[in-house]
Amino acid sequence: MPIRLTKIDELTRPDHTFIEAEDECFYVGEYNARRGFSFSEINNLINNLRKPMDRRGRPEWRYKEAAIVTCGRMFREGLNEDWLATATLVPIPSSKTRDDPEYDDRLPRILQELGRGRQLDIRELVVMTGNVAQSHLAEERVSIEDLIANMGIDETLADPPPRTIGIFDDVLTTGRHFRAVQAVLRGRFPGVPIVGVFVARRVPEATLL
Repeated sequence: MPIRLTKIDELTRPDHTFIEAEDECFYVGEYNARRGFSFSEINNLINNLRKPMDRRGRPEWRYKEAAIVTCGRMFREGLNEDWLATATLVPIPSSKTRDDPEYDDRLPRILQELGRGRQLDIRELVVMTGNVAQSHLAEERVSIEDLIANMGIDETLADPPPRTIGIFDDVLTTGRHFRAVQAVLRGRFPGVPIVGVFVARRVPEATLL
C-alpha cells in the first residue's frame, strides 16, 4: 500500500496541545501509546524505534535497527521529491547531549536512510547543550522554555542558510519539542518556512474508547 503523509488539520489539531493553526505538520500513521507492540504496525514500529540505548548488544537490538531503516524508507516513499530537493532536513535532537551514554541517534539515522543515494541537505542544526528527561518516559514533562534553554544552533552547519526547513521526529504528542526546535530555528533563520514531519501522531486514549 502506498505511503501517504496526512496533514494535521482542525480535527486532529486539538489532540496536540502546542500545535497552532498556522503550523504545517504531517505524519505517516497513528500511534496508540498504551496499546503495546501488537496493536498495530505503527505501534510495533515506534516501540522498536524507541528501544533505549542500554539494549544495544542484546538480541532485541536488531528490531530497533530495522525500525530505523523502515522509517527512512517510509519517508522516501511518502515525501515530495521537489520539496526534498530544496529543503534542509533537521532531526529533533535526542534528549541527551552527544557525549551522554543515553544519547540516541535514531532520528539522524532515519534521515540518512531517507537520503541514501540522494543529494539531500540533512543537518543536525539544533543540538542539546544540556540533558533533559525523555518525554515518553518522564512523569513530569519538560516545559518548552526549559527545552529551548537547553538547545542551541550548531553554527558549523549554519551556512548556507536554509531556504525551507523540515523538522523531523518520530511521534507528535503535544508538539512541545516541535515548538521548541521551531523557536530555536526561527531565532537563527527568521522568515524561513518550517514544517514538521513525523512518523506518527499519538492518538489520545480518550479517542480510543
